[in-house]
Amino acid sequence: MTDLTHATTVLTVDVEAVVANWRRLAALVAPAEAAAVVKADCYGLGAAHIAPALLAAGCRSFFVACVEEGIHLRRFLPGGVIYVLSGPIAGSEAEFAAHGLVPVLNSLSQITGWSTFAKAGSLAPATAINIDTGMNRLGLDEPELNRLVAKPAVLASVRPVLAMSHLSCADDDSSPKNAEQLATFRRLSGQLPGFPLSLAASSGIFLGRAYRFDMTRPGAALYGINPIPGRPNPMAQVLSLQGKILQVRDVDSPMTVGYGATHRVTRKGRLATVAVGYADGWLRSLSNSGFGFIGGHKVPIVGRVSMDLTAFDVSDVPESAVYPGAMIELIGPNRPVDDVAAEAGTIGYEILTALGRRHHRVWLSSPREGKPA
Repeated sequence: MTDLTHATTVLTVDVEAVVANWRRLAALVAPAEAAAVVKADCYGLGAAHIAPALLAAGCRSFFVACVEEGIHLRRFLPGGVIYVLSGPIAGSEAEFAAHGLVPVLNSLSQITGWSTFAKAGSLAPATAINIDTGMNRLGLDEPELNRLVAKPAVLASVRPVLAMSHLSCADDDSSPKNAEQLATFRRLSGQLPGFPLSLAASSGIFLGRAYRFDMTRPGAALYGINPIPGRPNPMAQVLSLQGKILQVRDVDSPMTVGYGATHRVTRKGRLATVAVGYADGWLRSLSNSGFGFIGGHKVPIVGRVSMDLTAFDVSDVPESAVYPGAMIELIGPNRPVDDVAAEAGTIGYEILTALGRRHHRVWLSSPREGKPA
């Protein structure tokens, strides 16, 4: 689809705003490096457009979740270091080498497999070592790290260039877990002297200089999600989502709206039915709790969000602003992604990564500006 007049929803991504967010964080953390987490297709916003712009702005290190993402990213990111957070699954080591991907090694079995691969004469890339400091997802625990450093030949064979960990409560600066993990990371990484260190992602950056070490790994903050919940968002908003009104109808009591008749009309008014639903990532949990914005008014969702449609109560909006073909702001300047997430009972990460493929996408300030996905 190339004609905006045919689009029922329009997702606009301001690539320059993403770059501006990265530059702000890079200045804040200097002299530490600011990498960019671009996993999940840049949180659903289009890695093919965003990652090259970040590279051109000076970003040199990128993080993805899995080897498939790394291979895809390398197609349009010939420069830059690409780290793969999940590390190699047994048998995938050659793919890392073929595409110049740096595996994050999370277990002794991954380290052993990579060491065997490297010793076989392959042109194995360098690696990163992930240390678990209390999150209990991926990474070497303390006994495993002790076993690794007791085998210096194995450690040398995997050629680590980074030791890293991940904070579990960085978005809550009052949590004692942050200081606990910082102390644990300092102690355990001390067994790997001389290695560059990385602990902080988006929220961790704002915990202070002590958490930044040699590299930071912002992700969500690049895409406008507030890294310091409860305080003003220091990041620029980067996207807007608009939905087209398909029909406007007059309603009155005792009519009901949508599946399950979960909303009962209590007065004369008007409803606008908009072409967006949970198939588009407009979450069903927004039913009877979310909002849109049109004609200078915040308008509530009434009834259940269905697969393709959502109804808004536009009774208080001037009729001149509400008609078939008009657009309602779903996410944007008046509807920040974090507000939408709160109404859905979730986090901004889920809102962004859930955005569906049916949206007509427009990228601003990108070499591929306006080109649909």
